[in-house]
Amino acid sequence: MSPLPNCLLIVTAEVDAEVEADWSRWYDEVHLPDALACPGVLAGRRYGSVGEISESDRGQGRRIAAKLWTTVYELDSPAAVTTSEFAAMRGWGRFASHVRSQTRVVTALR
Repeated sequence: MSPLPNCLLIVTAEVDAEVEADWSRWYDEVHLPDALACPGVLAGRRYGSVGEISESDRGQGRRIAAKLWTTVYELDSPAAVTTSEFAAMRGWGRFASHVRSQTRVVTALR
């Protein structure tokens, strides 16, 4: 098994079904390559949820039927998301109004 990276960026998005195919094509052909070209971004891979999503808030859980996309980027440090190159490619472009929910978190080994 390869060693785990010291820093990750994890992004999730739920996209309107009527644009999901176009959004996925844009994400795979434009957005992900642009992100991978940024300084300090070492690797990235996108995943799609399978089955129901489980959520909880203050101990109250619920399960919902939704398609959640998750991209995991390996970064050399948290500073990778502060570069001008990263700022220039960040965002959902023409799909912004179709992204119903999203999360973005940078995590570093402690």
